[in-house]
Amino acid sequence: MEYRRLGSSGLKVPALSFGAGTFGGKGPLFGAWGTTAEAEARRLVDICLEAGVNLFDTADVYSDGASEEILGAAIKGRRDEVLLSTKISLPVGDGPNDAGSSRARLVKGVDAALKRLGTDYIDLMQLHAFDAGTPIEEVLSTLDMLVRAGKLRYIGVSNFSGWQLMKSLAVADRHGYPRYVANQVYYSLAGRDYEWELMPLGLDQGVGALVWSPLGWGRLTGRIRRGEPWPEGSRLHDTAAFGPPVDDERLYEIVDLLDQISEETGRTVPQIAINWLLRRPTVSSVIIGARNEEQLRQNLGAVGWSLSAEQIARLDAASATTAPYPHFPYYRQEGFARINPPPV
Repeated sequence: MEYRRLGSSGLKVPALSFGAGTFGGKGPLFGAWGTTAEAEARRLVDICLEAGVNLFDTADVYSDGASEEILGAAIKGRRDEVLLSTKISLPVGDGPNDAGSSRARLVKGVDAALKRLGTDYIDLMQLHAFDAGTPIEEVLSTLDMLVRAGKLRYIGVSNFSGWQLMKSLAVADRHGYPRYVANQVYYSLAGRDYEWELMPLGLDQGVGALVWSPLGWGRLTGRIRRGEPWPEGSRLHDTAAFGPPVDDERLYEIVDLLDQISEETGRTVPQIAINWLLRRPTVSSVIIGARNEEQLRQNLGAVGWSLSAEQIARLDAASATTAPYPHFPYYRQEGFARINPPPV
Protein backbone atom coordinates (compact mmCIF):
# COMPACT_ATOMS: atom_id res chain seq x y z
CA MET A 1 0.00 0.00 0.00
CA GLU A 2 1.19 3.49 -0.85
CA TYR A 3 0.96 6.11 1.91
CA ARG A 4 0.54 9.82 1.28
CA ARG A 5 0.54 12.93 3.43
CA LEU A 6 -2.92 14.26 4.20
CA GLY A 7 -2.71 17.67 2.61
CA SER A 8 0.10 19.72 4.16
CA SER A 9 -0.17 17.91 7.49
CA GLY A 10 2.34 15.43 8.83
CA LEU A 11 -0.25 12.63 8.93
CA LYS A 12 0.32 9.82 6.43
CA VAL A 13 -2.76 8.01 5.13
CA PRO A 14 -3.14 5.04 2.78
CA ALA A 15 -3.93 5.72 -0.88
CA LEU A 16 -7.06 3.64 -0.34
CA SER A 17 -9.23 3.99 2.77
CA PHE A 18 -12.39 2.17 3.81
CA GLY A 19 -15.81 3.79 4.08
CA ALA A 20 -18.08 2.27 6.71
CA GLY A 21 -21.32 3.60 5.24
CA THR A 22 -22.42 -0.01 4.73
CA PHE A 23 -22.19 -0.75 8.45
CA GLY A 24 -25.57 -0.85 10.18
CA GLY A 25 -28.01 -0.51 7.31
CA LYS A 26 -30.70 1.66 8.89
CA GLY A 27 -33.08 3.80 6.84
CA PRO A 28 -33.91 3.92 3.10
CA LEU A 29 -30.50 5.25 1.98
CA PHE A 30 -28.09 3.38 4.25
CA GLY A 31 -30.19 0.23 4.20
CA ALA A 32 -29.66 0.11 0.43
CA TRP A 33 -25.92 0.72 0.85
CA GLY A 34 -25.45 -2.36 3.01
CA THR A 35 -26.41 -4.08 6.23
CA THR A 36 -23.02 -5.16 7.55
CA ALA A 37 -23.18 -6.37 11.16
CA GLU A 38 -20.37 -6.61 13.70
CA ALA A 39 -18.92 -10.01 12.78
CA GLU A 40 -18.66 -9.25 9.08
CA ALA A 41 -17.39 -5.75 9.83
CA ARG A 42 -14.52 -7.22 11.84
CA ARG A 43 -13.68 -9.51 8.90
CA LEU A 44 -13.65 -6.56 6.48
CA VAL A 45 -11.40 -4.62 8.85
CA ASP A 46 -9.10 -7.65 9.02
CA ILE A 47 -8.79 -7.72 5.22
CA CYS A 48 -8.15 -3.97 5.07
CA LEU A 49 -5.38 -4.11 7.65
CA GLU A 50 -3.76 -7.07 5.89
CA ALA A 51 -3.65 -4.93 2.74
CA GLY A 52 -2.27 -1.87 4.56
CA VAL A 53 -5.55 0.05 4.58
CA ASN A 54 -5.64 1.55 8.08
CA LEU A 55 -7.92 4.58 7.61
CA PHE A 56 -11.62 4.00 8.25
CA ASP A 57 -14.22 6.67 7.55
CA THR A 58 -17.74 6.99 8.94
CA ALA A 59 -20.19 9.69 10.13
CA ASP A 60 -22.66 10.24 12.93
CA VAL A 61 -25.58 10.25 10.46
CA TYR A 62 -24.69 6.89 8.91
CA SER A 63 -27.51 4.59 10.03
CA ASP A 64 -28.28 6.90 12.97
CA GLY A 65 -24.91 6.25 14.61
CA ALA A 66 -24.94 2.48 14.07
CA SER A 67 -22.04 2.72 11.60
CA GLU A 68 -19.82 4.32 14.26
CA GLU A 69 -20.90 1.74 16.84
CA ILE A 70 -20.17 -1.24 14.58
CA LEU A 71 -16.87 0.24 13.41
CA GLY A 72 -15.86 0.82 17.03
CA ALA A 73 -16.65 -2.78 17.88
CA ALA A 74 -14.77 -4.05 14.80
CA ILE A 75 -11.54 -2.29 15.80
CA LYS A 76 -11.78 -3.10 19.50
CA GLY A 77 -8.42 -4.23 20.84
CA ARG A 78 -6.45 -2.71 17.95
CA ARG A 79 -7.16 1.01 18.20
CA ASP A 80 -3.47 1.88 17.81
CA GLU A 81 -3.39 0.12 14.43
CA VAL A 82 -6.04 2.29 12.79
CA LEU A 83 -6.88 5.86 11.90
CA LEU A 84 -10.50 6.84 12.58
CA SER A 85 -12.23 9.47 10.48
CA THR A 86 -15.78 10.60 11.14
CA LYS A 87 -18.03 13.51 10.28
CA ILE A 88 -20.44 15.82 12.09
CA SER A 89 -22.87 18.70 11.35
CA LEU A 90 -25.79 17.10 9.48
CA PRO A 91 -29.05 16.69 11.46
CA VAL A 92 -29.16 13.83 13.97
CA GLY A 93 -32.50 14.79 15.50
CA ASP A 94 -35.36 17.28 15.43
CA GLY A 95 -34.11 19.53 18.22
CA PRO A 96 -32.93 23.10 17.53
CA ASN A 97 -29.31 22.18 18.35
CA ASP A 98 -29.27 18.78 16.65
CA ALA A 99 -27.79 20.12 13.41
CA GLY A 100 -25.03 22.45 12.32
CA SER A 101 -21.63 23.32 13.76
CA SER A 102 -22.41 25.46 16.80
CA ARG A 103 -20.28 25.05 19.92
CA ALA A 104 -23.16 23.21 21.59
CA ARG A 105 -23.57 20.81 18.68
CA LEU A 106 -19.85 20.12 18.20
CA VAL A 107 -19.04 19.50 21.87
CA LYS A 108 -22.03 17.22 22.38
CA GLY A 109 -21.59 15.51 19.00
CA VAL A 110 -17.90 14.77 19.44
CA ASP A 111 -18.47 13.25 22.87
CA ALA A 112 -21.27 11.10 21.46
CA ALA A 113 -19.08 9.95 18.54
CA LEU A 114 -16.24 9.05 20.91
CA LYS A 115 -18.63 6.92 22.96
CA ARG A 116 -20.03 5.13 19.90
CA LEU A 117 -16.56 4.51 18.47
CA GLY A 118 -15.25 3.28 21.83
CA THR A 119 -12.23 5.57 21.81
CA ASP A 120 -10.95 8.67 23.56
CA TYR A 121 -9.72 10.45 20.42
CA ILE A 122 -10.60 10.81 16.74
CA ASP A 123 -7.77 11.05 14.23
CA LEU A 124 -9.73 13.14 11.72
CA MET A 125 -12.99 14.98 12.32
CA GLN A 126 -14.67 16.60 9.31
CA LEU A 127 -17.59 19.00 9.20
CA HIS A 128 -20.14 17.25 6.98
CA ALA A 129 -21.59 20.51 5.63
CA PHE A 130 -21.08 24.27 5.94
CA ASP A 131 -23.20 25.91 8.65
CA ALA A 132 -24.05 29.39 7.39
CA GLY A 133 -25.85 30.24 10.63
CA THR A 134 -22.87 29.85 12.96
CA PRO A 135 -19.94 32.31 12.90
CA ILE A 136 -16.80 30.67 11.52
CA GLU A 137 -14.88 31.98 14.56
CA GLU A 138 -17.21 29.99 16.84
CA VAL A 139 -16.77 26.83 14.78
CA LEU A 140 -12.98 27.03 14.65
CA SER A 141 -12.48 28.11 18.25
CA THR A 142 -14.54 25.10 19.34
CA LEU A 143 -12.54 22.74 17.13
CA ASP A 144 -9.35 24.30 18.54
CA MET A 145 -10.60 23.59 22.07
CA LEU A 146 -11.36 19.97 21.14
CA VAL A 147 -7.93 19.53 19.57
CA ARG A 148 -6.24 20.99 22.67
CA ALA A 149 -8.32 18.64 24.83
CA GLY A 150 -6.90 15.68 22.91
CA LYS A 151 -10.27 14.59 21.56
CA LEU A 152 -9.43 15.45 17.93
CA ARG A 153 -6.06 15.27 16.18
CA TYR A 154 -6.80 16.71 12.73
CA ILE A 155 -9.79 18.51 11.25
CA GLY A 156 -11.30 18.77 7.80
CA VAL A 157 -14.48 19.49 5.90
CA SER A 158 -16.81 17.84 3.42
CA ASN A 159 -19.19 19.30 0.84
CA PHE A 160 -17.93 22.89 1.27
CA SER A 161 -17.83 25.31 -1.65
CA GLY A 162 -14.58 27.04 -2.54
CA TRP A 163 -15.39 30.33 -0.81
CA GLN A 164 -16.62 28.57 2.33
CA LEU A 165 -13.41 26.61 2.68
CA MET A 166 -11.14 29.53 1.80
CA LYS A 167 -12.86 31.88 4.25
CA SER A 168 -12.54 29.24 6.98
CA LEU A 169 -8.82 28.85 6.29
CA ALA A 170 -8.36 32.62 6.40
CA VAL A 171 -10.11 32.82 9.78
CA ALA A 172 -7.95 29.97 11.09
CA ASP A 173 -4.79 31.77 10.00
CA ARG A 174 -5.94 35.08 11.49
CA HIS A 175 -6.57 33.60 14.94
CA GLY A 176 -4.00 30.81 15.00
CA TYR A 177 -6.61 28.05 15.03
CA PRO A 178 -5.92 24.61 13.50
CA ARG A 179 -6.33 24.57 9.72
CA TYR A 180 -8.48 22.16 7.79
CA VAL A 181 -6.10 19.66 6.17
CA ALA A 182 -8.69 17.44 4.46
CA ASN A 183 -11.61 17.98 2.12
CA GLN A 184 -13.85 14.94 1.63
CA VAL A 185 -15.28 15.39 -1.84
CA TYR A 186 -17.36 13.71 -4.51
CA TYR A 187 -14.99 13.02 -7.41
CA SER A 188 -15.02 10.39 -10.15
CA LEU A 189 -14.77 9.93 -13.89
CA ALA A 190 -18.51 10.58 -13.92
CA GLY A 191 -18.27 13.69 -11.72
CA ARG A 192 -15.30 16.01 -12.19
CA ASP A 193 -16.71 19.28 -10.77
CA TYR A 194 -14.12 19.09 -7.97
CA GLU A 195 -11.48 20.13 -10.51
CA TRP A 196 -12.83 23.60 -11.28
CA GLU A 197 -12.36 25.34 -7.93
CA LEU A 198 -11.70 22.99 -5.04
CA MET A 199 -8.71 21.24 -6.58
CA PRO A 200 -6.80 24.49 -7.30
CA LEU A 201 -7.67 25.64 -3.77
CA GLY A 202 -6.36 22.38 -2.35
CA LEU A 203 -3.11 22.73 -4.28
CA ASP A 204 -2.63 26.31 -3.14
CA GLN A 205 -3.63 25.83 0.51
CA GLY A 206 -2.37 22.30 1.21
CA VAL A 207 -5.76 20.65 1.65
CA GLY A 208 -5.80 16.97 0.68
CA ALA A 209 -8.79 15.33 -0.96
CA LEU A 210 -10.47 12.27 0.52
CA VAL A 211 -12.63 11.04 -2.34
CA TRP A 212 -16.09 9.68 -1.64
CA SER A 213 -18.13 7.69 -4.17
CA PRO A 214 -15.21 7.11 -6.57
CA LEU A 215 -17.45 4.88 -8.69
CA GLY A 216 -19.91 7.66 -9.48
CA TRP A 217 -22.59 6.67 -6.97
CA GLY A 218 -22.49 3.05 -8.14
CA ARG A 219 -22.54 3.76 -11.87
CA LEU A 220 -18.95 2.68 -12.60
CA THR A 221 -19.17 -0.81 -11.16
CA GLY A 222 -19.07 -2.54 -14.54
CA ARG A 223 -22.71 -3.57 -14.22
CA ILE A 224 -24.29 -0.51 -15.85
CA ARG A 225 -24.40 -0.85 -19.64
CA ARG A 226 -25.72 1.19 -22.55
CA GLY A 227 -29.21 0.12 -23.63
CA GLU A 228 -29.72 -2.18 -20.65
CA PRO A 229 -31.85 -1.66 -17.53
CA TRP A 230 -30.15 -1.35 -14.19
CA PRO A 231 -29.36 -4.87 -13.02
CA GLU A 232 -31.48 -6.47 -10.34
CA GLY A 233 -29.88 -5.89 -6.98
CA SER A 234 -28.23 -2.60 -7.96
CA ARG A 235 -28.52 -0.06 -5.17
CA LEU A 236 -29.31 2.61 -7.79
CA HIS A 237 -32.94 1.46 -7.77
CA ASP A 238 -33.22 2.85 -4.24
CA THR A 239 -30.49 5.49 -4.03
CA ALA A 240 -30.19 7.23 -7.43
CA ALA A 241 -32.31 10.17 -6.27
CA PHE A 242 -30.01 10.77 -3.27
CA GLY A 243 -26.80 11.06 -5.30
CA PRO A 244 -25.21 13.50 -7.74
CA PRO A 245 -26.85 13.61 -11.18
CA VAL A 246 -25.03 12.09 -14.15
CA ASP A 247 -25.77 12.64 -17.83
CA ASP A 248 -26.60 9.20 -19.26
CA GLU A 249 -24.93 9.61 -22.65
CA ARG A 250 -21.69 10.86 -21.11
CA LEU A 251 -21.83 8.01 -18.60
CA TYR A 252 -22.14 5.40 -21.35
CA GLU A 253 -19.22 6.91 -23.26
CA ILE A 254 -17.10 6.57 -20.12
CA VAL A 255 -18.30 3.02 -19.48
CA ASP A 256 -17.64 1.99 -23.08
CA LEU A 257 -14.06 3.21 -22.76
CA LEU A 258 -13.61 1.55 -19.37
CA ASP A 259 -14.66 -1.73 -20.99
CA GLN A 260 -12.02 -1.25 -23.69
CA ILE A 261 -9.27 -0.50 -21.20
CA SER A 262 -10.41 -3.44 -19.08
CA GLU A 263 -9.72 -5.72 -22.04
CA GLU A 264 -6.33 -4.08 -22.59
CA THR A 265 -5.18 -4.31 -18.97
CA GLY A 266 -6.99 -7.33 -17.56
CA ARG A 267 -8.25 -5.08 -14.76
CA THR A 268 -11.89 -4.63 -13.75
CA VAL A 269 -13.90 -1.50 -14.50
CA PRO A 270 -13.94 -0.36 -10.83
CA GLN A 271 -10.19 -0.91 -10.51
CA ILE A 272 -9.53 1.27 -13.56
CA ALA A 273 -11.88 4.04 -12.36
CA ILE A 274 -10.20 4.13 -8.94
CA ASN A 275 -6.67 3.94 -10.38
CA TRP A 276 -7.43 6.98 -12.55
CA LEU A 277 -8.39 8.93 -9.42
CA LEU A 278 -5.18 7.99 -7.63
CA ARG A 279 -3.19 9.87 -10.30
CA ARG A 280 -5.10 13.15 -9.87
CA PRO A 281 -3.61 16.20 -8.12
CA THR A 282 -4.40 16.72 -4.39
CA VAL A 283 -5.89 13.23 -3.90
CA SER A 284 -4.62 11.91 -0.57
CA SER A 285 -6.89 8.87 -0.33
CA VAL A 286 -9.77 7.28 -2.22
CA ILE A 287 -12.50 5.92 0.05
CA ILE A 288 -13.71 2.52 -1.09
CA GLY A 289 -16.82 0.83 0.22
CA ALA A 290 -17.88 -2.80 0.12
CA ARG A 291 -20.93 -4.78 1.10
CA ASN A 292 -18.97 -8.01 1.22
CA GLU A 293 -15.49 -9.52 1.09
CA GLU A 294 -15.58 -10.06 -2.69
CA GLN A 295 -16.29 -6.38 -3.41
CA LEU A 296 -13.59 -5.29 -0.98
CA ARG A 297 -10.89 -7.51 -2.46
CA GLN A 298 -11.77 -6.35 -5.96
CA ASN A 299 -11.50 -2.69 -5.00
CA LEU A 300 -8.19 -3.31 -3.24
CA GLY A 301 -6.87 -4.41 -6.62
CA ALA A 302 -6.93 -0.78 -7.77
CA VAL A 303 -3.40 -0.23 -6.38
CA GLY A 304 -0.02 -1.69 -7.24
CA TRP A 305 -0.17 -0.93 -10.96
CA SER A 306 -0.62 2.09 -13.23
CA LEU A 307 -2.59 3.04 -16.29
CA SER A 308 -0.49 4.14 -19.23
CA ALA A 309 -0.26 7.83 -20.14
CA GLU A 310 -2.21 7.08 -23.31
CA GLN A 311 -5.00 5.32 -21.39
CA ILE A 312 -5.21 8.18 -18.91
CA ALA A 313 -5.48 10.67 -21.78
CA ARG A 314 -8.35 8.68 -23.30
CA LEU A 315 -10.17 8.59 -19.96
CA ASP A 316 -9.58 12.31 -19.50
CA ALA A 317 -11.09 13.05 -22.90
CA ALA A 318 -14.10 10.76 -22.52
CA SER A 319 -15.03 12.17 -19.10
CA ALA A 320 -14.30 15.84 -19.81
CA THR A 321 -17.01 18.47 -19.51
CA THR A 322 -17.05 22.18 -20.28
CA ALA A 323 -15.88 24.19 -17.30
CA PRO A 324 -18.46 26.63 -15.90
CA TYR A 325 -17.88 30.39 -15.85
CA PRO A 326 -15.52 31.91 -14.79
CA HIS A 327 -13.30 28.88 -15.27
CA PHE A 328 -13.81 28.04 -18.95
CA PRO A 329 -11.57 30.79 -20.41
CA TYR A 330 -8.56 29.33 -18.58
CA TYR A 331 -9.17 25.98 -20.24
CA ARG A 332 -10.16 27.20 -23.71
CA GLN A 333 -8.31 30.47 -24.43
CA GLU A 334 -4.54 30.61 -24.73
CA GLY A 335 -4.14 34.07 -23.21
CA PHE A 336 -5.94 33.10 -20.02
CA ALA A 337 -4.11 29.79 -19.74
CA ARG A 338 -0.73 31.49 -20.03
CA ILE A 339 -1.30 33.70 -16.99
CA ASN A 340 -3.12 31.10 -14.87
CA PRO A 341 -2.83 27.56 -16.24
CA PRO A 342 -5.34 25.03 -14.90
CA PRO A 343 -3.99 22.32 -12.58
CA VAL A 344 -5.07 19.43 -14.85
